[in-house]
Amino acid sequence: MPESVPSDAVDSVRATLERAGRTDRPKVTVPEAARDRFPRGEVVRLSLGGAVRHATVELAIDDSLEIRGAYDNARMAREGEGPNRLAEWADEKGLDFGRTVHLDVVEEDFFYGLRAPGERAVYRVPDRPDEGLADIARRTEGDE
Repeated sequence: MPESVPSDAVDSVRATLERAGRTDRPKVTVPEAARDRFPRGEVVRLSLGGAVRHATVELAIDDSLEIRGAYDNARMAREGEGPNRLAEWADEKGLDFGRTVHLDVVEEDFFYGLRAPGERAVYRVPDRPDEGLADIARRTEGDE
């Protein structure tokens, strides 16, 4: 059974919900001071409202780190296809662009949580995938 961790027991980063380019799609921008807490170019687990999703931490054109979406599985996160659960979450919470959000570092380089201001969450930490199986999956998908 996964471990449960309350949001007030983990480090939290004050990130910003911003507009992705000229679109109405949201992205979460990681502040410069917290860059080393997030793996660039890697798919991580991201909890949104209690549901565990997959997100890629990307290097933006201005050299900042950002999360442009949250998806149902790792392949969708890498390819940016399927329903963007980050957009759904921001709509459900009624968050406007420019708003501060809390990006909780539950397990560095693996599992993070995203909360609206003033919210508290209890995260159920998923098991890490078997690295051997993950390597096979990446090769099968043509990543290597």
